Amino acid sequence: MAFKAGLAAEDQVARHYGDLGEAICARRWRGRAGEIDLIARDGDKVIFIEVKQSHTHDDAAAHLGPRQMQRIWDAASEFLAGEPKGQMTEVRLDVALVDGTGRVKVIRDAWMC
Repeated sequence: MAFKAGLAAEDQVARHYGDLGEAICARRWRGRAGEIDLIARDGDKVIFIEVKQSHTHDDAAAHLGPRQMQRIWDAASEFLAGEPKGQMTEVRLDVALVDGTGRVKVIRDAWMC
């Protein structure tokens, strides 16, 4: 049940970014460091998106801790190794929170490492 809810939340977030003109280029991208839920592009900028779903936005945000944030950053760095500008690529790391009613709240530039 939680797995299906997570997939539905990712689909909802992907539509949200698409509506903003930021094309999803990868879903559940997996590298050695871990998985990134969604990766979008806005021109040359790469947007790494961690999706969290729970009954409320606050509950969803509480599911993201420092260790997971570091793992996502490490995976993002691994992804960037394959980009033309490598680590010099312009990036944004967002957290997309989805509540029990399906409302999406995006925290842009949620953290910097």
